[in-house]
Amino acid sequence: MATTATNKQPLLVDRVLHNVLTSSQLTSGSDTSLNIEGTNESSVLVDSSSDDGAIIEDLYVISRTTSGTQYKILFYLSSSSDYLRPSDATYIGQLESSATSGEVTSSTALPRILAPMPHTGDETQFRALYIPKGRVLWCTLQSAGPINSNDGPIIGCQGGFF
Repeated sequence: MATTATNKQPLLVDRVLHNVLTSSQLTSGSDTSLNIEGTNESSVLVDSSSDDGAIIEDLYVISRTTSGTQYKILFYLSSSSDYLRPSDATYIGQLESSATSGEVTSSTALPRILAPMPHTGDETQFRALYIPKGRVLWCTLQSAGPINSNDGPIIGCQGGFF
């Protein structure tokens, strides 16, 4: 394995992760704002508060709608793993579920990373979300009211802890 001039090793994943949340595990964290306000029903998607960190290669949403409703899922980084506090919630992005049941929507807006890749097509860099040690990835549905837990989307992520 090649190293850099300063003898740093490349990032290696120790344990893979694939976490999934159903809409019964989260209801609504924000009515119309991107900011978390007051009480919320957000859920932890990835907890790196005690691990060295994690890298997320894919964030996805599977639509389960029976009414054609699209749901907006908001993602936050925080240092708290027990409750998403408005003072500690940093908004990092969102995904919107499809209006068609069973359709999968993956994030294409993850940050670019420095891992080398073969140059094919227009894409010149891999994309992934880095979650540093001591941080937690939270998600919540943006909804003005409670949702039917059988209608809400499934939220998932895939990556690894290092």
